[in-house]
Amino acid sequence: MEIVRSLWPEPLDDVTDDDLDRIYGYPEDLDRPFVQANFTSSADGASTLEGRSEGLSGPADKRIFFHGRLLADVVLAGAGTVRAENYRGARTTPERRERRARLGLAEVPPIAVVTGSARLDPAAPLFTDTTVPPIVITTEHAPADRRKALADAGADLLIAGAETIDLRLALDGLADRGLLRVNCEGGPHLFGELVAEDLVDQLCLTVAPLLAGGGADRIAIGRMASEARDMDLASILVEDGFTMLRYRRRL
Repeated sequence: MEIVRSLWPEPLDDVTDDDLDRIYGYPEDLDRPFVQANFTSSADGASTLEGRSEGLSGPADKRIFFHGRLLADVVLAGAGTVRAENYRGARTTPERRERRARLGLAEVPPIAVVTGSARLDPAAPLFTDTTVPPIVITTEHAPADRRKALADAGADLLIAGAETIDLRLALDGLADRGLLRVNCEGGPHLFGELVAEDLVDQLCLTVAPLLAGGGADRIAIGRMASEARDMDLASILVEDGFTMLRYRRRL
């Protein structure tokens, strides 16, 4: 296992999984959805290499990524990211199941996909290679035949808006399902909308030690927020040149 060191707020020479539970754990006694976003960028701000985030990731970043899933009630992603990264259901092991049970969580978190048009392939691994049904967050305006096809493939449909997605309604729908610990894995359009709606409580950002040059997207794209949201730097972890930063909403 890679050696991850903590620089802030507590210096640690070798961060354990128990340390990650404590550092990245969600607040206790939540009474509303708590949205955490996970992203990786190059040192010069690119969110992808050759259209995918994989090239910016390292072993420690992947460890943090999967730990984010381990601690969450639900994994949230935009349809573009799901298609580009060929998402399937969250993976599990007996150790992960035991750890989640110890934390009071369901054995496996569902994947929730945001798509206003319901343009997803019912034969994709998201539906065929999963142990829990995915949640498809869509609109009343999405074609009825697409919605039916996804429901027939096992999806739990969550209608959140008439013609466009209302992310507040989407989060309310997840809360109605008992899913308050929300781990957003992208992409930039979804994250940009969450920022614009002031719905982000925590950002986990890995900075990769490379320069990608121009042309790539930022981690957030789309409309501007009406007002910048102040965040506090909550932790810094490092491994092999990768810096893993965690920012939490300022109270």
